[in-house]
Amino acid sequence: MSSPSRPLEGILVADFSRVLAGPLATAVLADLGAEVIKVERPGVGDDTRHWGPPWTDNSSSYYESANRSKRSVELDLGDEGDLALARELVRRADVVVENFKTGTLDRRGLGYADVRALNPRAVYCSITGFGSVGGADLPGYDFLVQAVGGLMSITGSPDTEGGEPTKVGVALVDVLTSKDTVIGVLAALRARESTGTGQHVEVNLLSSLLGSLANQASGYLATGVAPGRMGNAHPSVAPYQLFHCADQQLAVAAANDGQFRRLVTTVGAPELADRPEFATNGARVTHRDLLVTELEKRLGDATADHWAARLAEVGVPAGKVGSVGDAITLAAGLGLEPVVEVGDGATPQIRHAVTYSETPVTSYSPPPRLGEHNAEIRDWLQGSA
Repeated sequence: MSSPSRPLEGILVADFSRVLAGPLATAVLADLGAEVIKVERPGVGDDTRHWGPPWTDNSSSYYESANRSKRSVELDLGDEGDLALARELVRRADVVVENFKTGTLDRRGLGYADVRALNPRAVYCSITGFGSVGGADLPGYDFLVQAVGGLMSITGSPDTEGGEPTKVGVALVDVLTSKDTVIGVLAALRARESTGTGQHVEVNLLSSLLGSLANQASGYLATGVAPGRMGNAHPSVAPYQLFHCADQQLAVAAANDGQFRRLVTTVGAPELADRPEFATNGARVTHRDLLVTELEKRLGDATADHWAARLAEVGVPAGKVGSVGDAITLAAGLGLEPVVEVGDGATPQIRHAVTYSETPVTSYSPPPRLGEHNAEIRDWLQGSA
């Protein structure tokens, strides 16, 4: 049997989510070929349609970042007629994604138990801030979870430098949660191939964040000591941070002894590799402040561009701090084709991040206007199309 042109063709997703984690996950499912029907509040739509500037001809660039290749239908879940259409949609769907406050959809007859009774094969994914048990009533906002979930405590300049806890510059917890959502949905779809039935997939922002703290969480569990803010330094590797050059800062990530020796040789101080306080990574971490001083003495003799080029030649990871625009330009120069057109004069977008040799993502459609597909979807759900 030949493979489908995209792996999720034939999969219908009923998307009752809004803001970022859910919509970004369903946009990825759409990239992979699923048909995603986005259910929106009449006259208002997804909250992010109003989150600007920047604005687009459709709504906002925020909204457009997470809603391409979907169709939009306005349904008022407080209206019995529209609620009946929503129930029909979930009866037909392979996947239902929602991020309402726990219990809200149950009261509408659209909770997991209701959908399972209507459609046992449906994979039903609920996204919450803090889970559906003890944290069911807690509001789930990325900024809040970054604060209470520990990420902010390890982000920003140290107290000794007058710094304060700082959020990451993008809604990273929502993005991480969206990826966990995609993983959960795909795993449940695969399990359905064996069992014939769907299941309830639950994802929450706090768990996704904790699962992403990696070495920082592991370090705490190993020692009982909570990590703190170190600016751009690494808790376990040195040199692995920004350094001042003659004109601007340079990121250097010399993660092993060989890279360190090539680094110090290139900057004209090969003897540093043999000094006891720098001979091993552990010693370099212990004597980090002295190491930074010694390296910046040499790096300050030339520009960041000069050192980035020289270090690249000898295989030491290094580069200037670039803007978002610089990053897109870099990716394009490396042949990664980072930007894709989505049609109809819509703002270009960053392409699907994964490359597939047999089932490539080759087409995108623009994020829908609010209720753009009302007529056709209503007719289809009512059985007349």
